[in-house]
Amino acid sequence: MIRVLLADDQALLRAGFRALIEAEDDLEVVGEASTGDEAVALVRTLHPDVVLMDIRMPELDGLAATRSITEDPALAETRVVILTTFELDEYVFEAVRIGASGFLVKDTAPADLLAGIRAVAAGDALLSPSVTRRLIGEFASRSRPATAPALMDPLTEREREVVALVGEGLSNDEIAARLVVSVATAKTHVSRAMLKLGARDRAQLVVMAYESGLVRPGWSG
Repeated sequence: MIRVLLADDQALLRAGFRALIEAEDDLEVVGEASTGDEAVALVRTLHPDVVLMDIRMPELDGLAATRSITEDPALAETRVVILTTFELDEYVFEAVRIGASGFLVKDTAPADLLAGIRAVAAGDALLSPSVTRRLIGEFASRSRPATAPALMDPLTEREREVVALVGEGLSNDEIAARLVVSVATAKTHVSRAMLKLGARDRAQLVVMAYESGLVRPGWSG
């Protein structure tokens, strides 16, 4: 069972998400928060698998709340998904950089929302190829481009190649097709790269690819 915490100051939106999520056999809502402080407190108490976090929360904003969660070693298994009204919210990249596993637009189709929750709980990132290139590419160039070129030193040449493809937003299936290897092999390379770099999840691996200069804003695969 995937345990979900809803963090949004709009009670009506939380109610809609709750009804949608709890209609699924493998998902359950374990708590609701209307402020950032309340969200952090509930996460520390309930240890949900996934938090749906509004980026503009009252009191403690969504960015600060996300940072509090992702920087707490005791909450390493909790994944945060940012909820935003617009795809190109300027805060989304920063949220992913500090450990969020991706984002969902609030009017996302119900099936996509449910699929997103399951994907993040499984360790995947909610960053499609087009969004990765447009969003992270744009804001990485403003934030801290190529600030850590030595970051990729622990990786083998093949692992660097795989991380570059992750940085372009490719899935394991797409990486396997590009490199003409099995999906299992592609997944193994991604997992080893995450382990060596200390990446919390795939979304953070994408950010590292940009920040190290392995992938540059504007590149496409």
